[in-house]
Amino acid sequence: MAAAMQPRTGSRLFLTLAVMAATVIQVLDTTIVNVALPHMAGELSASTDQISWVLTSYIVASSIVMPMAGYLTDRLGRRRYLLISIAGFVVASALCGIATSLSEIVLFRLLQGVFGASLVPLSQAIMVDSYPMHERGKALAIWGMGVMVAPILGPTIGGWLTETVNWRWNFYINVPIGVLSFLLAARHVPDTQPKPRAMDWWGLAFLAMFIGGLQYVLDRGQQEDWLASGAIRAAAGVLAIGLACFVGHSIASKRDTLIHVQMFADRNFSAASIVGGAMGLSLFGGMLLQPVLFESLLQYPTFDTGLAMMPRGIGSLISMLIVGRLVGKVGAKPLIYFGIATGVLGAWLMTRVSFDASAATMIVPLLLQGVGVGFVFVPLSAIAFATLPKMLATEAAGVYSLIRSIGSSIGISIVNVTMTRGAQASWGALRGYVDPYRFEVQQYLDPLHLKAQGAGLALIAKQTAVQAQMLGLLQAFWLIVASFFVMVPLVMLLRPGRGGPAPAVAMAE
Repeated sequence: MAAAMQPRTGSRLFLTLAVMAATVIQVLDTTIVNVALPHMAGELSASTDQISWVLTSYIVASSIVMPMAGYLTDRLGRRRYLLISIAGFVVASALCGIATSLSEIVLFRLLQGVFGASLVPLSQAIMVDSYPMHERGKALAIWGMGVMVAPILGPTIGGWLTETVNWRWNFYINVPIGVLSFLLAARHVPDTQPKPRAMDWWGLAFLAMFIGGLQYVLDRGQQEDWLASGAIRAAAGVLAIGLACFVGHSIASKRDTLIHVQMFADRNFSAASIVGGAMGLSLFGGMLLQPVLFESLLQYPTFDTGLAMMPRGIGSLISMLIVGRLVGKVGAKPLIYFGIATGVLGAWLMTRVSFDASAATMIVPLLLQGVGVGFVFVPLSAIAFATLPKMLATEAAGVYSLIRSIGSSIGISIVNVTMTRGAQASWGALRGYVDPYRFEVQQYLDPLHLKAQGAGLALIAKQTAVQAQMLGLLQAFWLIVASFFVMVPLVMLLRPGRGGPAPAVAMAE
């Protein structure tokens, strides 16, 4: 049936443009807004804590709706659900652009998350189902370019739009791209027949408890000193109860559940999902640290920071073009091992940076990290579905994206805690060496015509804090190095194979 749904070669180009445009605007929105948050906070009269809900609301909404991709596709049909998602996302983006208060933009970001949640799993399924078996590695590589490169280029595009036009254009940019995607999808994306399926409302409620509690803990834990805070303990209880109830309900229920847990009995899918989640730490953790390095420590402007991070996106783009041709010839596991080795090397080089580092010295480590991510992501996505029963493919695409999203949130939180705690510990250690009566202290202050008191001591304290932040940053980069090694035993569990991805990603029988 999947083969029957493959479009003609002429229309496949327009189908690819349609779904890739939808993927790019959804994935781009996860990072393009980050650099604009200070500007948004000022114009919307919001504090730093309050404006962070612009990011959190989007993540929570999309994470809850993402596993519903299978149910909604069954009920609505593939093309209709895709068109509803694109249209809703475009309208929500325009509303975000005209928002005049914090409450409005948080509400509109929730809508963005609701409508954008299924764009990534839908586009993945459509791409793979629309290409013949021997070209599915290429299809996933094309799809992967949008998924992996878009968030890396997001800060660059967001910084440029914010500085040259207005932060609102970070949302308006979705409108013309979304309209183009809608028009192409309406004409070229093949449809599937809707079929009846009951909604698992209890499963959805339990999943919402888990994701909402987890996101609150990750967002607020560092600021509220984790379990020392009653609110964090309550949120941790909610997420634990939600997860336990969701798993128990999914196993015990005899009716259709939100997620068919039997998909995790497939060794390839389970191992690949965990590796994909672990990638969240290496991919998005690095994306958190590098702007801190360039902007806070090396004093780069926002737009220059985005440009300095471009080698990472270029590396991902190059690797996506190469790996799509190799995955069907070499097999997935060797390519994943190569990607892990390349990523480790790039992350290790980042542990050796100093205040003398320039954008030029960062090209090689960033390029290597980008290449590593590409060589892991595409073959991992291919092998994740290689042995999965076709009837579970729809839910699997949404669950795979959900686990990767949760892994990214956890990874960002772990990296942030490591950097902050490392900086605090380094500050305490370095402070013990600062003595106003030491010769080196006065030697440092003499050219500035300062004494070891008043303004002089304030300057010393500031420099100590900067050095401590750099040491905390380096500790976090070491954590990213370690995260790659965690993937190795999981990759060893994957069943070797030489073909492209299996047809299990198809959305229809």
